Formats: sequence, C-alpha cells, structure tokens
Amino acid sequence: MKEGPGWPYYARPIPGEPAPAAGDIAAVRARQRDLGVPEALEWIDELVPELLATARRAGLEVREAPLMVLGDGRWRTPDPPDGITVRLLAPGDPSLAASGAVAHIAFGNPGTEVGEAGPRERDESAVGRSAIELDFLSERIRNGLTQPVVAEDEDGPLSGGSHQMVGSVSAIVGVATLPSARRRGLGALVTARLVQDARERGADLIFIEAEGEDVARIYARLGFERVGTACIAEPAA
Repeated sequence: MKEGPGWPYYARPIPGEPAPAAGDIAAVRARQRDLGVPEALEWIDELVPELLATARRAGLEVREAPLMVLGDGRWRTPDPPDGITVRLLAPGDPSLAASGAVAHIAFGNPGTEVGEAGPRERDESAVGRSAIELDFLSERIRNGLTQPVVAEDEDGPLSGGSHQMVGSVSAIVGVATLPSARRRGLGALVTARLVQDARERGADLIFIEAEGEDVARIYARLGFERVGTACIAEPAA
C-alpha cells in the first residue's frame, strides 16, 4: 500500500524487452489495485509503437502528448503583464499550497479556453492541501530535486509549474493556469522562469510533455521542438 508522502509513479515498459501483452497489462493493473495506487501506464510511442493498440484493446484510455525538447536556437522570454510577478518558491513558502491548488483546478478543466474557475476556487482547494505533502515538497526543494515557480498577482498564484533535475537533465512538469487567468501568457512566463533556473543549475537537456497540440504550439513559439509522443494510459471513466 502507498504510505506517507510522495507521488505514486506509473508503470513503464522495460527498455529492450518485448512490448507488454494484454495479460501483462492486466497483471500490472491488478498489482496497482492491490497497492492502492492509480492504475496508470506511460511510455514513449516511438520506442514501443505496438503498445498503443494493445493498451486500448485492454480497455485503457490513452492520451497522446507531444514530447518536446528545448532546441539549440534562441530562447524567447516573454515580458510579464502589468501587476504580475514571476518567482521561485522556497521551502515552506505560503504559496506552495495555492500553487498545488492551481494545478488541481487547471488539470480538472483541461484546454486553453478561458473559464470561470479562479482565485476563489484556488483558495478553497488550497485549504485541503496536506501538511505532510507540503513538507515533502519543501524537502525536495531543499535537496534540489524539485523547483516550483509561480506567476502571481497581489491576490496570489494564477499559474505555476515545476522542473525536476536528474543530473544534467530537467523535466518541466505541471505547468498550469487557472481557467479565469488563461490567454494572458502566464504559462509561458512560468515555463521561461523554469528554463532559466534549470540552465543556471547546469541542465543541458530540458524537456516537457505538452497537454495537447494547442499547448505544443505555445511551447514551440518559446523554442521547444517536438521529438516524439508520450502516451499516458488510464482506465476509462
């Protein structure tokens, strides 16, 4: 069973081994249920192309996300709009809970269209953030494993995201904007600050998974180039 703080990871194919069959997927899902973790499988389509059809036949819904790497060309850093500050979050920062709430609300309302959910919903969700999880995140920040960034106004975070360093490679993850604050370039601002911090820490490879083609076009304007497709498989609703 999952115990304590942290995030449960998805299952992945073993590099160099044959693609998982339907029986393998069923066995993995049963084990995930036994452990009390989400039934989830992720892989890079170009490395295991036959797995996409197998996963769908097994009853899983598969989201195909553009996998993008920061190119060698010029990086474009957008200018923030008036009243917006972009900053790194430190361990114990009061905005850690609100930043997590932004992601929770944004990914619950996918897409790039402007919506109604905003600061009120963010603050209500932030109240429910676990102190144990926030302490865990603060420890990861101290150890240089995760670095969150927010774009905020005087009332708090409107957009946020993180990058996670492993050696000289960094993954930009969880970039999200409150629906009410979309179409203002805040996600691009957060991404730019994350790239800057990753580079300052020595990253020479920076990658990101776009939520979809619309988001991929935004990252492309910033200097990211598509290199593949990340497949995320979960049980159908």
